[in-house]
Amino acid sequence: MSQDRFAVQLAEILSPFPTVSWALAKQAGVTHAVASLPLDSIDGPSWEFLPLLRMQQRFADAGLTLAVIETGFPWLHLGKLGLPGRDEEIERCNILIRNLGAIGVRTICWNFMAVFNWMRTSTTVPTRGGALVTGYDHALMVNAPDTEVGLVTQEQLWASLEYVMKAIVPVAEAAGVTLALHPDDPPISPIRGVSRILTSPEAMLRAIDLVPSPNNVVTFCQGTFATMGADIPMEIRRFGKRGAIAFVHFRDVRGTPERFVETFHDDGQTDMVEAMRTYREVGFSGVVRPDHVPTMAEEPNDTPGYQILGRLFALGYIKGLWEAVAKEDPSKVIQGTR
Repeated sequence: MSQDRFAVQLAEILSPFPTVSWALAKQAGVTHAVASLPLDSIDGPSWEFLPLLRMQQRFADAGLTLAVIETGFPWLHLGKLGLPGRDEEIERCNILIRNLGAIGVRTICWNFMAVFNWMRTSTTVPTRGGALVTGYDHALMVNAPDTEVGLVTQEQLWASLEYVMKAIVPVAEAAGVTLALHPDDPPISPIRGVSRILTSPEAMLRAIDLVPSPNNVVTFCQGTFATMGADIPMEIRRFGKRGAIAFVHFRDVRGTPERFVETFHDDGQTDMVEAMRTYREVGFSGVVRPDHVPTMAEEPNDTPGYQILGRLFALGYIKGLWEAVAKEDPSKVIQGTR
């Protein structure tokens, strides 16, 4: 959230249980963890207190601070569509929010993409040096069949979003948890008959203004905002001065909503130095993680965007940008943060 001085809590998205990525992230300078919900276990379902506490303590015992749960409400299907049964899903959201507040995890990254999550038409686009990135070409989706739910309208989604927010934002306020809404990726509508509503900076502002609260803000996904054609420093300034950025996905693209490819962090259409400089300007103090990265030489491409070598490159790039921008105005920097 916006504060008087600038700090970056360098984070990585990590498995709920230890892997080699935990050690590599720490070696790269990561101090904070972003994690999905733990698996259901004999301790209870993933949204209950004990599984969450134990996951938090696994990270703490490894020297990492669990800062963000992403994606926060994976069961919210009926709620997004406004169908019967949504109240049970929403109550599960509220249980999760209260339990995260109780253990001190303060941010939930969530989205309102109905039926399916982020979409790509290719995961094997060659880029610099033969690395592989993901891409989207809307022309290839023109003849795609509708999903099993049929047509989903924008009006339906806006009404459902307001209904959900009215139910969960007051609970988040009481629990001291921030809801960080992620834009739709790709920011184009519709796809397979399913409308998307969070496809522009103005739509993101409209969304959080449905239930105004310092706990109802955004995940500033630079790649998705760049795909929208947004001026990234200008939008960091606009959202940041409102205190409306809780969490940053630091990545880049080349292209438009209709056709784009993801890129190395230093090879896209955004002035990443100016983006980091603008976070300093608005006094951003929060969690930043690299988002999708290229698959590099000798790596499998079974989890596109999330292979290790590209993530290490991205972490070093973010860390270097932060240090360079911090030295331009040391008076604005909270010392000891990376």
